Amino acid sequence: MYKIAVMGGADSVMGFRALGLEVCPVSAPEEGREALHRMARENYAIIYMTEQLASQLQPEIARYQDALTPAIILIPGREGPLGTGMANIKTAVERAVGADIL
Repeated sequence: MYKIAVMGGADSVMGFRALGLEVCPVSAPEEGREALHRMARENYAIIYMTEQLASQLQPEIARYQDALTPAIILIPGREGPLGTGMANIKTAVERAVGADIL
C-alpha cells in the first residue's frame, strides 16, 4: 500500500498530521536528504515538500523526477511561496502536452 508524506520545517508541516498524512519535520538539508531516500525505498507514492527545503535538495529531487514514484510536489512553506512549485507544475505540463498552455 502506498503512503503520503509531507516534509519541511516543523512549523510548516505539523498541521498536515490532522489530515492523516505522515509528517516528517526536517531541520537540516542532510536530514531531509536521508528522509527523502528512505521514503522512496518505503513505498511512498506522494511526497509533499516545502519549497524552502526543495531549494536545498535539488540534486536529490532531480533523481526522482522521471520515476513513477515518489511524486514530489512542492508546496509553499510557512515563510511564503518562492514560485518554484508553480514553475515545476508549468514545466511538467509543457512536457506532457508539448506546449505552454498555462
